[in-house]
Amino acid sequence: MRVNWDILKLSVLILCVIGLYGFSDYRSNQREVEEISVNFLGDNDLFIDEASVNKLLIQNYGSVKNRTKEQLVLNTIEKVIQSNDMVKKAQIYFTVDGKLVSKIVQRKPIGRIEGASKFYLDDVGKRMPLSKHHSARVPIITGKITGKTLEDAYTILNYINADDFLRKNVIGIHVEEEGNYQLRFRMENFVVNLGGVDNLNEKFKNFMAFYAKATKDNSLEKYAVVSLEFNNQVVCTKI
Repeated sequence: MRVNWDILKLSVLILCVIGLYGFSDYRSNQREVEEISVNFLGDNDLFIDEASVNKLLIQNYGSVKNRTKEQLVLNTIEKVIQSNDMVKKAQIYFTVDGKLVSKIVQRKPIGRIEGASKFYLDDVGKRMPLSKHHSARVPIITGKITGKTLEDAYTILNYINADDFLRKNVIGIHVEEEGNYQLRFRMENFVVNLGGVDNLNEKFKNFMAFYAKATKDNSLEKYAVVSLEFNNQVVCTKI
């Protein structure tokens, strides 16, 4: 029987490659984690720090350093980190030099509730606890806090954050009652009665027209209340 040496050589080569790959993979899995790197993506304001992440891992998973790669389940480590109330998402991976890297995206607060209980409202409308590491500069929400008024406050905050002027100047939302919201501005003495969350685009369009004219006339300081509750008009109460 004639031997096909080309096929035989190719088969041996494939077996060698598979063997080398298996050996390399085995050696890699047996390599111990020499360093842990914690990276926070996005804003530099940290609501959770590296020490807190490491403590969280030790409490829920045990020590990670000096354990082999095959002893560590990356999905489990990710879930442990994501269990923290300040974390939105975590990605964990190994580098070729034996480093365990975690990339963490924090939750983003857009409002702070000041009432019987104090907490943040995050950018997806969920409650977020305050942090001992950092206090976010976001509008303060006060008054009658309920599930529905928080939903409305979230709608208002999303509109405010989409507008550069409003984002820089609105410092608070006061809930008089459901469907009756009042805005407070950074540099002005007046308050803005917004009413409900219906027709926000029209209401703020009217307000910006009023604000531009009153600024030009130097008359902003004359007003105590600016009401946007009525259709297509701005009703002002003087001091």
